[in-house]
Amino acid sequence: MVLLAVGLSMDCLAVAVAIGLSIKNVSFVHALKIGIYFGGFQTLMPILGWLFGLTLIELISGIDHWIAFLLLSVIGGKMIYEAFRGEGRSEGNDTLKHHTLLLLSIATSIDALAVGLSFSFLRISVVIPIAIIGLVAFIFSFAGVMVSSKLGSVVGNRIRILGGLILIAIGLRILIEHIFG
Repeated sequence: MVLLAVGLSMDCLAVAVAIGLSIKNVSFVHALKIGIYFGGFQTLMPILGWLFGLTLIELISGIDHWIAFLLLSVIGGKMIYEAFRGEGRSEGNDTLKHHTLLLLSIATSIDALAVGLSFSFLRISVVIPIAIIGLVAFIFSFAGVMVSSKLGSVVGNRIRILGGLILIAIGLRILIEHIFG
């Protein structure tokens, strides 16, 4: 179960790193907020998948990969654009807004929805697996923001390009995995 949680948390970690690279003066509260969003959605989505079973998956399975790709690419593209415009690392105003964190949380937890669906098919108890998934996602997200923010302050503004490329690469990976299996 821990390995499953680690696998599901990799997208959260990568996005958290990108966020940490883009924000100047990341505080403990910023990292905590991001950890709660990502960990919370990694907890919520398997529950939804488990509760709604096949119905919900059938509704979004044809477009879930496109949703994740578009959300991550738009936010990553914005980071790259701002880096080339010479804008410094932000104070986090845009990245830490509720709607941005909500979109990123959804984009990084769509695969957790499918895991919840598989839990319902297997008829296994979901309380402990979902708690582990949420906790690991929280820890990875929190740590990713804190560690990458230190790197961003050392390397400077151009590191935002890397953060944007990371988000776009995650979106492409999700899209390619869905198309090619």
